[in-house]
Amino acid sequence: MNRPLRTTLGGALVVALLTSVAVSPAQAHPAGPPPTVLALPDGFQPEGIATAGRYAYFGSRATGAIQRVDLVTGRGTTIGAATGTPSLGLKVDTRGRLFVAGGTAGDARVLDTRTGDVLASYQFATAPTFVNDVILTRDAAYFTDSNRPVLYRLPLGRGGALPPADGFTTIALTGAYEQIGTGVNLNGITTTPDGRALIVVQSNTGTLYRVDPLTGVSTAVDVPGQTFTNGDGLLLLGRTLYVVQNRLNQIAVVTLNRAGTAGTFTATITDPNFDVPTTVATALGRLYLPNGRFTTPPTPTTPYTVVAVRAR
Repeated sequence: MNRPLRTTLGGALVVALLTSVAVSPAQAHPAGPPPTVLALPDGFQPEGIATAGRYAYFGSRATGAIQRVDLVTGRGTTIGAATGTPSLGLKVDTRGRLFVAGGTAGDARVLDTRTGDVLASYQFATAPTFVNDVILTRDAAYFTDSNRPVLYRLPLGRGGALPPADGFTTIALTGAYEQIGTGVNLNGITTTPDGRALIVVQSNTGTLYRVDPLTGVSTAVDVPGQTFTNGDGLLLLGRTLYVVQNRLNQIAVVTLNRAGTAGTFTATITDPNFDVPTTVATALGRLYLPNGRFTTPPTPTTPYTVVAVRAR
């Protein structure tokens, strides 16, 4: 079977504000250009980003709190309370639901972006586990685990209905993919341009893999002369794949064929404001990346920012 897995794009904007705080040192007037650097709360330790219209959502790997930021004004709102466990990869759907990868907690949860309420939670695995990133398709959410050679699939029913707590499946990766050591393996995830398969990046080897979501069979994506060491978040726009290379402070740009089996490296995007960016989302005609600052010892007063750059 080759049923397309079309990527779900962010949609419904939320209007309820729970706790409003100003978070940008250089806020823009609504009539002016959006700021290119926005501040998150001190000590936040951001990881994931998801966007819907002019708004972005960020998860804290330190506390699990979710921050919603207006990308035009720079003002932020806490919509998800701290859980004590990480909030890593994020995606928002057209129903205003935020899907959150739970890192070392081995779980995922789905939040209502209007109220911050947890609509559902799923315990995928117990230690050692690191549920890292998520992608939404027309009929499922897929999560990576950096400590295990598997994907977790949450099927979405009629009208996008969420499954019960035990309604997920674990997909073992076979074929070309091989788990290497105890470092960060599977990380970012997206779909192929034709929507029929998934693409994941293995951080410690720098390899991109195409994965059949029905069988778990993987093949290496052929990008001649290129590896993507420290590959983190992935973003697909049309046939252009953006691969964030966190500790290298850069984004690799790759043009894929429709099937996602091969690609051509076309550019590298850097910015002096990058400080170990983790992942990427698009909004307002730009790419937005939270700075994870992995090389900076975190404290309650450590500043964290989000950087906007032009897409290529």
